[in-house]
Amino acid sequence: MLTLLSACVQPTEQTEYAKAPFTPEYLGIETQLLDGDLVNFRVAMKGARGQEDVAGYARCAAAQYALIRGYGFARHVRTTVDENGKRWTGDAAYVISAALPDGIKTIDAEVTVQNCLENGIPTV
Repeated sequence: MLTLLSACVQPTEQTEYAKAPFTPEYLGIETQLLDGDLVNFRVAMKGARGQEDVAGYARCAAAQYALIRGYGFARHVRTTVDENGKRWTGDAAYVISAALPDGIKTIDAEVTVQNCLENGIPTV
């Protein structure tokens, strides 16, 4: 039984991602309303540690856009990320809505924007 319990202990070492130096340069956000409440976000940045940083930048843009439009939530549809030298770009689509949408990849816009501000990630 002791062996089973020890397997549940979380490792204390940080991942390589978390250890990587992070000095981002946010290069801008473009938004495009595609259809109804479906919105496309294109972001660009330098200094990303990986795809997660670029996707996070797009998530911040989507959250702020939802609030600007008077909505409280967004549902992630897709994100593609590309790296070209030191420049990273992301192309993300979100559905914005007033009520919590169905799906597992939903965000509370107000909470997300607050987290973005606390982490120094710009929004729309």
